[in-house]
Amino acid sequence: MALDLDRRIDRLARWMHEAKHLVVFTGAGISTESGLPDFRGPDGIWTRQAKGLPTQSRDFSSAEPNASHVAIVELQEMGKLAFLISQNVDNLHLRSGIRPDLLAELHGNITKVRCKQCEFLLDNFGETTCPLCGGRLASSVVNFGQALPRKELADSFWHSERSDLFLVVGSSLVVTPAADMPRVALESGTRLVIVNQGETPLDGVAHLRFHEAIGEVLPPAVARLKQLMRVSPR
Repeated sequence: MALDLDRRIDRLARWMHEAKHLVVFTGAGISTESGLPDFRGPDGIWTRQAKGLPTQSRDFSSAEPNASHVAIVELQEMGKLAFLISQNVDNLHLRSGIRPDLLAELHGNITKVRCKQCEFLLDNFGETTCPLCGGRLASSVVNFGQALPRKELADSFWHSERSDLFLVVGSSLVVTPAADMPRVALESGTRLVIVNQGETPLDGVAHLRFHEAIGEVLPPAVARLKQLMRVSPR
């Protein structure tokens, strides 16, 4: 029988307290509470399409970071976040306050352009030529079939291999190579925690599993972590 929610949240908080190299991995599910539909969730874009139902467009301009984005920023401020890997392009992690050096946006960012030659990344102010190498600037968003940015991919693998707690938040873990990160972490002996309402291929090997909404799990777990750190700072 599954542990009740409060006990599982407490366990997650204690594991975060113990962790020396916590890596968080986010997918579209973390942004649903910001009004953006996910893809494979119970009411996701592809789920609805498969049922022949109308789908909601993704209006990035009106979305604001939600409590779960803020909870990850709090992990950063407590010195507990080693690295954040995201499949999202909505810019909500950066807007919430995540440091760019702690973030790999594997699928790009709608507000940024990238040099096709040297992969230099910069805000989209309408320039078409890279200020570093003179290469062509294009949207940083990675479409199906395109290669992921080399530095972000390498950084993600590096941190996944060194993680001692790998927290998946709002991802179905089916889009590779991004979904390879938790497998790499598992092979390195880390604890794997999955918070996602839909099933994932790694549910059977996760050390802790939450099917509840992310907002019911991550913010209270971080609040509990704060309590633990006040009692026993590490």
